[in-house]
Amino acid sequence: MPRLRPILDELPVYRPGKAVVAADGRSFKLSSNESPYGPLPSVREAIAAAAGEVHRYPDPACVRLTEAVARRLGVPQEHVALGAGSVTIAQQLFETVGEPGAEVVYAWRSFEAYPLLADLSGVTSVRVPLAAETHDLAAMAAAVTPRTRMVLVCNPNNPTGTVNHGAELRGFLDAVPEDVLVVLDEAYREYVRDPGVPDGLTLYADRPNVAVLRTFSKAYGLAGLRVGYLVAQEPVASAVRKTTVPFAVNSLAQAAAIASLEAEGELLERVEAVVAERARVREGLLGQGWEIPPTEANFVWLRLGGRTLEFAERCAVDGVAVRPFAGEGARVSIGSPEANDAFLSAAADFRAANTG
Repeated sequence: MPRLRPILDELPVYRPGKAVVAADGRSFKLSSNESPYGPLPSVREAIAAAAGEVHRYPDPACVRLTEAVARRLGVPQEHVALGAGSVTIAQQLFETVGEPGAEVVYAWRSFEAYPLLADLSGVTSVRVPLAAETHDLAAMAAAVTPRTRMVLVCNPNNPTGTVNHGAELRGFLDAVPEDVLVVLDEAYREYVRDPGVPDGLTLYADRPNVAVLRTFSKAYGLAGLRVGYLVAQEPVASAVRKTTVPFAVNSLAQAAAIASLEAEGELLERVEAVVAERARVREGLLGQGWEIPPTEANFVWLRLGGRTLEFAERCAVDGVAVRPFAGEGARVSIGSPEANDAFLSAAADFRAANTG
């Protein structure tokens, strides 16, 4: 056998959200943080038009999309780096800072790809436990050492949906040494309605060590095309672009993302519908007696401990797929009203069967 990296024997495989089917044929996939809505007609048209050119390589520099993102956000084009989804850009960031002995600090539990990316890049993970389901920024700042190269802050946090607010986040950024890169992972930014949550783009302008990650997969409904972006000052953005695999963002994804930005008004109406359903689902769960942390993402979090897998199995009986984290809890995405009703019914049945 060829000699392979020993870490591969220990590395768990990333497990995407799965679908389940009830006995009556119903199936509601709430295990992945996807939009319940398909692309808008104008976006479909852009994809169809781009499909006629798939025999050509895509623009490796994503010039038109970079221009569109920069224009939409009001940032310089040289501050934008594109990638095949924000998780791929996160991988590029690990490659940018990673070297033997380097450490990366992040909260736990947070986005489950972080430890995988850390292990693959050869850096040491420093996991800081959540406090009341939220990033403990004081503890994270204290965990920074001379070996720290990067700190990841997922805001809103996946899978809990919780957020950190302006004063504490700014204080944290001020406490982190200027030679440590701080990445604000804002994959769910479009769903935030809490006015106390700062827009990461207002924080990076005068902080050369701050980068902001966002994606078209969630609110823009392009999860299947894989396109995300980073905003940072030019030295960081330039370094990330150097780690990009050539032609990483395909031509269909580029066309769809540009069209989505042009149709942003219509898309944000859909986001408002998801936010309204999020409130309805959380209120329904609270009414059943569950303790559900406030969420600013497109999902809710149920702390279930040792009953997590049992809860997921009960939901599957009704054709509802949730995302269980064994021994901890379940993340449930907000879907269509019908899907959400099916979930609320399953949650009510589980609670009735397991309480006094």
